Amino acid sequence: MTESAIIQHIKSGQKEEYRHLVEKYYERIFYTALGFLHCKEDAEEITEDVFIKAYYAIPTFRGDAAFSTWIYRIAVNLCKNQLKKRRLHNAIMDISTLNFLADKSANPQKALENKDESELIEKAISLLPPKQNTAFVLSKYNELSQKEIASIMKISEGAVEQLLVRAKNNLRNYLVKRL
Repeated sequence: MTESAIIQHIKSGQKEEYRHLVEKYYERIFYTALGFLHCKEDAEEITEDVFIKAYYAIPTFRGDAAFSTWIYRIAVNLCKNQLKKRRLHNAIMDISTLNFLADKSANPQKALENKDESELIEKAISLLPPKQNTAFVLSKYNELSQKEIASIMKISEGAVEQLLVRAKNNLRNYLVKRL
């Protein structure tokens, strides 16, 4: 069954069909939230909130954009709200940071170096301006296309490209100064 057919079934009262959308998007939304919040528990809570909010808002879903764009927009907005509440406006973690943290090196010195590097990368990402943060995490962490990011952020693809270029330059400049 297609996604639009599932949505139509939900709108017509077959609410149990919503589980298909949850199964399809849960992991992606969770990792988006984790990328913004850098806290597993907060990411789990936001992910649940996204699906609850989307469930109740499905009757208003017009289909002007893809469902994935719509639900990512909900996720991004809830993450931003959470960051405001915590006063952590720029806490985003790149997937390379996750790789550093996941390294189970037998060498304690290497593990300590990896931890230091991951903290440095995390700090660099946290210093990016908010729009660069959003574009960067959606691109690198969620592997979304520039077109998808543009739709989520409600900006042009060219603007997304510029945000990504600036984010990479800012990260490079910060890391070069500290390594």
